[in-house]
This record gives sequence, C-alpha cells and structure tokens, in this order.
Amino acid sequence: MAFFSGIRRILRESSATSSVLYSQFTSIRLSSTLTSPKLFVSGLSRLTTDEKLREAFTPFGQLVDAKVITDRVSGRSKGFAFVTYSTIEEAEKAKEGMNAKFLDGWVIFVDPAKPREPKPPLQSQSQTSETGFTVNKTIGWCG
Repeated sequence: MAFFSGIRRILRESSATSSVLYSQFTSIRLSSTLTSPKLFVSGLSRLTTDEKLREAFTPFGQLVDAKVITDRVSGRSKGFAFVTYSTIEEAEKAKEGMNAKFLDGWVIFVDPAKPREPKPPLQSQSQTSETGFTVNKTIGWCG
C-alpha cells in the first residue's frame, strides 16, 4: 500500500511540474518568432507555380507577394519560394498552418525568411610580376 501511495505522490508532483513547464513552453511558443512578414518555403515540387503557391497561402491572410524561385537557364523551379504577407500576425498564422503540410504531393517547410547577405566584392586574380608580365592565377581545375 505504501508503494502505491508513493507512486501517486510522485505522479502528482510530476504532473504539477510538467504543467508549469508546459505553460512556460506554450508562452514561448506563442510569442512571435518572426521579425518580418516574409516567409521562406522549402521542399516545393518542381511543378509548383506562383499561382498554386498563392492559392495555398491565401487562406491565412492578405498576400503581398508569392514567388517561386526558378533557374535562370532552364526556367524550372529550384524547389523553394518566398511568401510575403501584409502583417507579421498573418505570416505567423501561415507558418503554423502550412509547415510540414503537403503541397502538390510534397511536404513543404515554412520558416522565417532571413535577410540577404551582401556578396563580397570580386578581387582581381591577376598580379604584375617584377618583369612587368601579368600573371593570372587560376583557382581550381581547368581542363
């Protein structure tokens, strides 16, 4: 009997602790992690178009832009896109509603978009030698 009362006491204490942890986790999870209304959508099918993307994300709020990124040469989708809403709250709803859902038969993932990092300036690889000749250094394999 004492054994069962001890287990009951442990379960009561652990449930009280877990409810506190759960409420802290819920408050952290419900606070917005987005700093802009722009979302990065990955895992797209090659068949997903701008129109299909817009159609899938429209129920969550007013879309400003929905753009599937395509290859310049082939014109095919690269498998990711950017979706921009008018408010951060709408973007948060879309992130929660569409993350790990199916779109065109593929599971997509929705994350906050990161700002584009500036590209480093190109540096010239040619050097002038002491004799006045220009030496071009090739990096990598040429052949």
